[in-house]
Amino acid sequence: MSTGTAVMSDRILSQSVETAPVHAPLAAINIADWLFTLPDKEYQRCAPPDHKAAGYTSTDDGRPMSINVEMIGTGLVVQHYVAEVAEKQHCHMVSLSDVLTPNGWTSVQVVWDLSVKDNGDGTLTYTNSVTSRPTEEFMEFCDKNGLSFEEAARARQAASGDHCRRETPLFAASIERHAMSRTR
Repeated sequence: MSTGTAVMSDRILSQSVETAPVHAPLAAINIADWLFTLPDKEYQRCAPPDHKAAGYTSTDDGRPMSINVEMIGTGLVVQHYVAEVAEKQHCHMVSLSDVLTPNGWTSVQVVWDLSVKDNGDGTLTYTNSVTSRPTEEFMEFCDKNGLSFEEAARARQAASGDHCRRETPLFAASIERHAMSRTR
């Protein structure tokens, strides 16, 4: 397998945007704090049985990083999410993720965007957006395994879409609990 981790920015492997209500004051919401203090067991409760582990560290240059291990379909994905934006109501995280499939290891880029928006009517909406793009390594992996990009994208879209639909309301509820624990 090549070490070609260059991201194929002109292709989308999967994309999912899901929303859920959050019942907490906007001023109490702090997604960055929630994300970088989320206990491992709470992460696991946000998408059982897919979420396996979460931890927090930093890049060599000191940027915050969230490490998440989860099953997406038949792939065990190790996410290395680096914060490009880490704010109270918005986090934009980018990972060059390792994926263990039944056919071996490969890599993909995953962009995870988390935000809470005030709807202007006293309600809040959490948006969970996840976009995956293939790497050169992933494209070589598909070729080696006789899989077209289109077939791989259909499978990833189905698995990732299902995963995001299940985790989004549970993430929203967790963010809400985190916010409410800060208002006491």
